Amino acid sequence: MDRKNIFRYIFYGGYFLFVLFSFIFKFNPGIKIGENFLKFILFMIKIIPFAFILIGLFEVWVKKETVEKHLGESSGILAYFYMILLASTTAGGLYVAFPVAYSLYKKGARLSVIFTYVGLAAVCRIPMTIFEASFMGIKFTLIRFFVSIPLIIVSSIILEKYLLHIGFVMKYED
Repeated sequence: MDRKNIFRYIFYGGYFLFVLFSFIFKFNPGIKIGENFLKFILFMIKIIPFAFILIGLFEVWVKKETVEKHLGESSGILAYFYMILLASTTAGGLYVAFPVAYSLYKKGARLSVIFTYVGLAAVCRIPMTIFEASFMGIKFTLIRFFVSIPLIIVSSIILEKYLLHIGFVMKYED
């Protein structure tokens, strides 16, 4: 066993011992940490399997040619509109957005479209938007959208141009 794995086991073991002793000795911050961990795990169990099933169906049902046509190198501005729609309906946040982005990349989507999708998945999901609008107001939400969406798209295009300029190639395994 190498040194890195030993530290990993010590860290995880220490975490679980801390939570266990917190429950035994009624240490409230440790109890809250343990409860939050359990809530997080339950959330992941509810969301992730279904998300991966949908990603698997996307892999099988959507042809590479279709993705290349609408989101690939020859795609136009409409590709970014598609990403706004896809990102706004992504459930599970970035836990789901990264595997979807990987799948899009494997099917031939442009880097800027993928970067746009990941950025927008963090910013404009429908449930988050409704929650935000109910607390912050429609005006705030619309201003945030009209500022953040163009900035995400422009920064994604700039990042793609820079990465292509330096000869970056992302590798993936089939």
